[in-house]
Amino acid sequence: MFIDIKGKAVRKWIYAVMVFITSITGSWMMYEIFSESGITALEVVLLILFSITFLWISAAFWSACIGFILQIFDIDPLKLSRNKHFVGQTENVALKDRHAVVMPVYNEDTNRIMAGFEACLVDMERTGQLEHFDFYMLSDTQDSDMAQAELTAWNALCQRVGVLSENIYYRRREKNVHRKVGNLADFCQRWGYQYESMIVLDADSIMTGECMLTLVKAMQQNPMSALIQTVPIPVRSQTLFGRFLQFASCLYCPMLATGQAFWQTDSANYWGHNAIIRVDAFIQHCGLPTLKGKAPFGGDILSHDFVEAALLRRAGWDVLLLADLEGSYEEIPSNIIDYATRDRRWVQGNIQHLGIINGKGLHTVNRLHFLFGALAYMSSLVWLVMLVLSTIDAVVRATTETVFFASNYSLFPSWPVVKTEYIITLISATVIMLLGPKLLGAIVALVRRREQFGGGLALMSGALIEAVIAIIIAPLMMFYHAYFVLNVLVGKNVSWDAQGREGRMVPWKEAFKRTWVASAIAIVWGGITLSLTPILFWWLAPVLLGLLMAAPIIRFSSSLYLGKLSRSLGMFVSPSEVEEVPALSRLRIRLANMQPHDEVLLSCPPMPAQQWQDMPEQSFAYLSSSVDITSQQLASDSKQQ
Repeated sequence: MFIDIKGKAVRKWIYAVMVFITSITGSWMMYEIFSESGITALEVVLLILFSITFLWISAAFWSACIGFILQIFDIDPLKLSRNKHFVGQTENVALKDRHAVVMPVYNEDTNRIMAGFEACLVDMERTGQLEHFDFYMLSDTQDSDMAQAELTAWNALCQRVGVLSENIYYRRREKNVHRKVGNLADFCQRWGYQYESMIVLDADSIMTGECMLTLVKAMQQNPMSALIQTVPIPVRSQTLFGRFLQFASCLYCPMLATGQAFWQTDSANYWGHNAIIRVDAFIQHCGLPTLKGKAPFGGDILSHDFVEAALLRRAGWDVLLLADLEGSYEEIPSNIIDYATRDRRWVQGNIQHLGIINGKGLHTVNRLHFLFGALAYMSSLVWLVMLVLSTIDAVVRATTETVFFASNYSLFPSWPVVKTEYIITLISATVIMLLGPKLLGAIVALVRRREQFGGGLALMSGALIEAVIAIIIAPLMMFYHAYFVLNVLVGKNVSWDAQGREGRMVPWKEAFKRTWVASAIAIVWGGITLSLTPILFWWLAPVLLGLLMAAPIIRFSSSLYLGKLSRSLGMFVSPSEVEEVPALSRLRIRLANMQPHDEVLLSCPPMPAQQWQDMPEQSFAYLSSSVDITSQQLASDSKQQ
């Protein structure tokens, strides 16, 4: 499956032109609305903030539109040819070399990680190609009781899988220096010499044997590639919120990823897991430095995955996204609080990228990844500030007597003019760009994958309800993200702990504790606007209602009962529930049958012999001496191979 990407520069220009024409047009219309009656300093600030958010919305919208066109006509986003299933394209490709499958873990639920690890291992054995792979559980667990539980469960796993234990290894670091970055770096430096590539799993990842084989073969047939990312699809959600989020991801992510793959071409992003990485390239070019200065821009690089993709691309390697490759799964937080807690970590990591966005030699597309990643969260703060400033502007206008004659010597009055047609057009365009991708995703699924969602009626009704719920929870997520961004900007750090994944119903006390500030702000905000500018109050009503009802929204959306009820009613049906793949079935059965493990005295395979390789530390201030691979050299190497 050689991936020939044609017209890379043209694609980027097509995408960029569409985005900038749209954003400039929207900004100009907003300027016209403000300037007709004289633009104030406050409105200048609003115009700048609006331009930022409209650019972000335009970028997401056009990426979705491109993905829609390619998916509806079944066109591969990289090769721009009629699509063929990736597994079918690699059936007759013989594997070479050896490869590692690594699962870094840190204070995770022991039963879940062992069951997931086993499911991936057994599914690979089912393909008949296990001899080419070694599976590693790389533990950074610091809790002594959890560490002992891991070791006990690992011995039980070795006993359970029998001869397959010859291909699995468990290593625990006493100190988790540099977190996950240090965990993977330690593995690569000690044992990376044995392997051509490594497939990186997260603690909640599941990948089918066919998916992993396809990744290895794709990298084998594309010697200029250093990283190939899949699209992890959420599974196993049980709460109402989890099922809503899982359904939305299954419905929209493949289309959105297809659009991204089109314009990213060979400069795709890395999401930290469910991807394959060429080990030697990773060792040579992904030694991450500790950034100078204090938070949010200094210290250890937190969202390391974006940066590693950028460094590989800087060194001349291809980074690809296979948007349509199936068999890659993950799990997601089951309630809004746990979901927001995970986002809090990502907010700090993504904003930190703005400190290295001008790094020496980085590809333009990777700089866009840094920018878009930060804007994904900072846009919430921008939206909130815009709403507050708009309220201030409206209140000032409502409490100030209109001046028709700005000068005592003016012959003609200065009439306030409202460009209603511009306002209606701009509001309509914004709504279309926000909700349009949801409609396009539903259409693609209706045409291409309706049976995977339980049929057309279940799909469309689920998409409609999902859109309504997304609107309801949007104000609360805006508030959380804005709060997180402010915390980061003032230098408040966050701990990167294991995230909650299993379903739980949030207690009322916790729900009120996490939302009372937002609700109080909504009451004050609503009271002021209702008394002074009622028209604005009704415009703000959806936002105010979402903040006022935040605690009940969190409480009831985390309900396991409502999640099961929605499943029984055929609501939010996802492909993994319509037809469960063997690996997921194996995971479910193993978790259902898990029993407390007694101490098992078993001699599991010792770790392989070590052969240390240094990872040169990279720099963003200048091109590191290790960055010496060019595309021409890679092409020459590929010909020799």
